[in-house]
Amino acid sequence: MRIGLLTEGGYPFVSGDARLWCDRLVRGLEQHEFDIYALSRSRQQEDEGRVPLPPQVGRVRTAPLWTSEDDGVTHGRRARRRFTECYGELVGAVCAASDAASGPASADLADRFGSALYGLAELARDEGGLVGALRSDAAVRTLERACRAPGALRTAREARVPDLLAVAAHLERALRPLSLDWYDDAGLGAADLCHATAGGSAALPGLLARHFAGVPLLVTEYGVQLRSHYLALGPDAAAPAVRALLASFHGRLAAEVYRRAEILTPGNGHARRWQERCGADRSRIRTVYPGMDAARFTEAGESPDRSDPDALVWVGRVEPAKDLVSLLHAFAEVRKEEPKARLRIVGAPAGPEGEAYLGHCRALAAQLFPDEAEGVHAVGDNPVSFEEIGGPEAPTPADAYAAGAVVVLSSVVEGFPVGLVEAMFCGRATVSTDVGAVVEVIGGTGLVVPPRNPRALAEACVALLRDPERRARLGAAARARALELFTVEQNIAAFHGIYLEIVSHCPVRRVVLDEAGEPLPFATPAESHVPGRWTGPTARVLPRGIPGWATGAPVRAKRVAAAEGVR
Repeated sequence: MRIGLLTEGGYPFVSGDARLWCDRLVRGLEQHEFDIYALSRSRQQEDEGRVPLPPQVGRVRTAPLWTSEDDGVTHGRRARRRFTECYGELVGAVCAASDAASGPASADLADRFGSALYGLAELARDEGGLVGALRSDAAVRTLERACRAPGALRTAREARVPDLLAVAAHLERALRPLSLDWYDDAGLGAADLCHATAGGSAALPGLLARHFAGVPLLVTEYGVQLRSHYLALGPDAAAPAVRALLASFHGRLAAEVYRRAEILTPGNGHARRWQERCGADRSRIRTVYPGMDAARFTEAGESPDRSDPDALVWVGRVEPAKDLVSLLHAFAEVRKEEPKARLRIVGAPAGPEGEAYLGHCRALAAQLFPDEAEGVHAVGDNPVSFEEIGGPEAPTPADAYAAGAVVVLSSVVEGFPVGLVEAMFCGRATVSTDVGAVVEVIGGTGLVVPPRNPRALAEACVALLRDPERRARLGAAARARALELFTVEQNIAAFHGIYLEIVSHCPVRRVVLDEAGEPLPFATPAESHVPGRWTGPTARVLPRGIPGWATGAPVRAKRVAAAEGVR
């Protein structure tokens, strides 16, 4: 079958999100054809280039979400009136206050938002683009009327001109996929299935392909886009009116995506609960865990005795969300019970904020643990070490995990804990804080404590350091669980089955015509879904919405009956 893979700021760009997962998926499903439709986030991302693509990728089409160039389309009076009506309905649904008990949008508001969204898409298809219209003064005035209308959000009614301009600019960027030429027979209209690798803007082309050509949509979310927007719109990021309006827009868009997708595949139970809260039907949700390469950790997993029995190991990106401060205070309690214990912190800082946080953690470690020496003439040694992957002590992540008897995760915010799964592949016992999908991943093969609780973290670490047999049992169970649930192979097999399930229930029915413009029954056989070209060179395919009789002379009943084999 032909898959339209939809990404935003991801594959096939070198610096894209979820790049490795997408590449493994495409390479693992080599029996299918893939067309990639990628939205880029910056010029730098495009300049950094793309990853090498396998032969089953037929085409790559990209479009920027960051450029400020106008599309040069000028609308006539009728088109402007049509735009004002549709955009007014869209922002009216965004500005309207909804009942919190009914989710992000009531049924009426959801229908209103969806109808307006598709109305704008049809206008863009008919008139050639909406970039100029979405940036116009008319768009800002329409938004202002919606904010001042009866029943609007209280914070929306307080919006000032700068707030309206900021919201209108954001909506223009978010709605740029409406103006793309991706939805005809040469683009997504020719796909058997659209697979969006995220919600939000990445799934918007899939919604339009479904609307225009009846192509079913599959949405995968390993990180919930709506949650990311909520976190990005903090009190210091924008004014209250801007935050309220943008949160409402992204909530409406997420609800429309979840409502129209044939199947949703969250990467964990945390993402699944977000989708259900936004109105997704439970019967259409399939949890598919991310696939990771277990081969890199085989040697460490099969050699559990090579670890230091007194060492605790933390591996990850150094940033405030990882709460290394609590880990250092917990280790101070561990040292009181186990004087020989050591703590290895292995990881690089994440940006300038991470650099500052790493410096703070180094200073705290020096304060809590003065250098210790065995004698007056010996050089002191600190029980806490800060290292990076690639150094002499930890050339690879597997070496870092293998060096410790217990792997610790101390985060206060976590999505899917990749580092925890890597430790499980290495057969190591773990102590983790109860955040994100940690409990779901661990499944009883490690110890879990509340976040921001150094005393509980210390007690769990001491319990495992003092009991090597328990460490061995938990490590073996963790490795077995990881090999069963979190490998690349299980991820690819799950998506292969979901692809077949969707296509079997929601086939795209296209009308195939011959040279005379007459329909050809059974012109698209089942074997046409394997790589290759099976239809005749003279046949032409019409989109689902255009019947054959509309393109040529009327067909007599006898000829149609004969062609269909009716007697």
